[in-house]
Amino acid sequence: MDDVLDLLDALLDGVTRLKLISADEARALMVLLGVLEDDAQPEEIRRAAGDMRYRISTRLA
Repeated sequence: MDDVLDLLDALLDGVTRLKLISADEARALMVLLGVLEDDAQPEEIRRAAGDMRYRISTRLA
């Protein structure tokens, strides 16, 4: 699971640095990640989604 999270983190860093997604697309990703933070999801998924939402929001600020 950690390998997947590391890969997703690297992809997120790459697309935001290269401006491959717009601010609107980043906000849409935040909404989708919010769905993964639901209590029905395993703890690791909720934590990873929360971390990614935080990273996206700091780049949007």
